[in-house]
Amino acid sequence: MRELRTSSYDFFLPQELIATRPAEPRDSSRLLVYDRQSDTITHARFHEIERFLPKEAALIFNDTKVIKARLYGRKASGGKTELLINRPLDAHRVNGYIRGKVHVGTELFFDAGLVATVATLHEDGSRDVTFAQNGAALRFEELLPVIDVIGHLPLPHYMQREDNADDETSYQTVFARNEGAVAAPTASLHFSDALFERVCAKHAHAYVTLHVGSGTFKPVEHEIITDHPMHSEYYALSEAAIALIESDRPLLCVGTTSTRTVEYYVRTKQPSGEANLFLHPNNPPRRVNHLLTNFHLPQSTLLMLVASFVGLDTVHRLYEEAIRERYRFYSYGDAMLIL
Repeated sequence: MRELRTSSYDFFLPQELIATRPAEPRDSSRLLVYDRQSDTITHARFHEIERFLPKEAALIFNDTKVIKARLYGRKASGGKTELLINRPLDAHRVNGYIRGKVHVGTELFFDAGLVATVATLHEDGSRDVTFAQNGAALRFEELLPVIDVIGHLPLPHYMQREDNADDETSYQTVFARNEGAVAAPTASLHFSDALFERVCAKHAHAYVTLHVGSGTFKPVEHEIITDHPMHSEYYALSEAAIALIESDRPLLCVGTTSTRTVEYYVRTKQPSGEANLFLHPNNPPRRVNHLLTNFHLPQSTLLMLVASFVGLDTVHRLYEEAIRERYRFYSYGDAMLIL
């Protein structure tokens, strides 16, 4: 089947359509609205989204908060190094990616007396490390305020720039509160405070937490998509979210991350844990009715998730339209609403 071939999800994107800066103000970004029932496309601005949202739909948001997961330091030899935190494994061990060769026992030195020690090397290129500050071991929750001072926001590689002071607000949602993500739930970045309040005043809504890991950017490298080892991420659902899922209300998930969280719960009934659900045309959503999302990388699991809602051919038609209309792509890009 074409839907199961990774090459079927390829497309050409002009470099200039990759957004490296956010829209200002954030709700001025563009919005492509696709109505599946009428098979129609409407072009709008994000601040107009209220007129497109189905009246009875309940909205599910991901309230994760991006941490300053990129750390620049040095090795004992004096050579420069870089550590990108991916996710905590337990109270003391953190999985991440380190630039340059390291071995078990290698120490990496950062500002504020912070030291990371390599504990495990993995075949996928990631490393497990432990952290200490001034000789005292740090738990992950104790690490967070330290890296908030000395770390950098881990902007996606395709932005090809370092983070700056503006990113500290623009690369966070206006409702972010649970620290742990190393990438933003980007569909939510379009909401201004005022727009978010207006939408929530009109629609039932609830929060889930899924700490987005760097695996969200990992391309599918197998020719058959079901051979792809899907990354796992920590998730938790609020009681309000579970109540909405168990209700008969139509659900609109804001973003692929909240979609995967809801659908993982539907399949497992586990309110928290590790989610590794891969949605694609052969594994479509069972509960989520509508999706708000950004425009994603070719051959990515995120693009395949969108195809699970509309099908492969329609995905290509929508993306061709977006490219023709000069929409901006990826994390700081424009949005698409699937009804």
